Amino acid sequence: MALISRVIVDGYLNGLNHSRRVGAGMEFSQFRGYEPGDDLRLLDWKMLARSGRYYIKQSEIETNISIKFILDTSNSMLHKEGDLSKMDLAKVLIASLAYLSHNQGDAVGLFALNEKQLHSIEPKIQKQHYNRMLLELINIQPQGKWPQGSDSSFKLHDNTHKELIFFITDMYEHDEELTNFIKRLKTLRNEVVVLHLMGEKELKFNYKGMITFEDLETGTKLKVDAKAAKKQYKKLLKLKMKATKDLLLSNNISYQMFSLNEPLGEAIKLFLKRRNYLM
Repeated sequence: MALISRVIVDGYLNGLNHSRRVGAGMEFSQFRGYEPGDDLRLLDWKMLARSGRYYIKQSEIETNISIKFILDTSNSMLHKEGDLSKMDLAKVLIASLAYLSHNQGDAVGLFALNEKQLHSIEPKIQKQHYNRMLLELINIQPQGKWPQGSDSSFKLHDNTHKELIFFITDMYEHDEELTNFIKRLKTLRNEVVVLHLMGEKELKFNYKGMITFEDLETGTKLKVDAKAAKKQYKKLLKLKMKATKDLLLSNNISYQMFSLNEPLGEAIKLFLKRRNYLM
């Protein structure tokens, strides 16, 4: 996952300087032991001379941002087209944006939830924390539905840092539970971005003959004539997506739809735009 995210981001940036801004603007926080892969520029040579051991100065960049990734891990994210599921795409998206965030000195955190389980990793800037987040991301498995009353499941907001929240979901909801949750994410101090994942077949409804569809969350099955249902389905889908987008934008929440076969460059571009806005 670390390799995939690095190839995607570095390939997109194509040699642009995205350093971690070490130097001026950093405040000392604490020492910790050196670990392979740490930036040697952060080594404390005076501590080495006194103790004979290698220590890293852990610091916080004054202008750093807290990046939170909130992942919808309900069963509908198991929808798969070809070899790629929505959950696969979501994990690559998060890993890529987390890699970019980490390289810019931002604190990154991950929250993944459904009605049965919550994965909660509060944002931090350390490299071992970033690696732990990637491991947690890989091991996440969708279950059940999106939980009701999920706003109280974890600490939503951080008032000590500028905050950028990405919510990755397929917007599959039963009673506006996702929409209501997203609206509660927005405050006057943060930026919220919804990344809406859709399959190409979901968008184009390019099925033929009599098809049986199964709700991945409830198990309900519905048999339809694809040709007869296509026009009405696409009309209702277009109205629903427009209503969702308009509602989010009216609440100052950014919205971007991604299909399973779409390059991830647009997500990186959106990340850089919203982060620059916070700066």
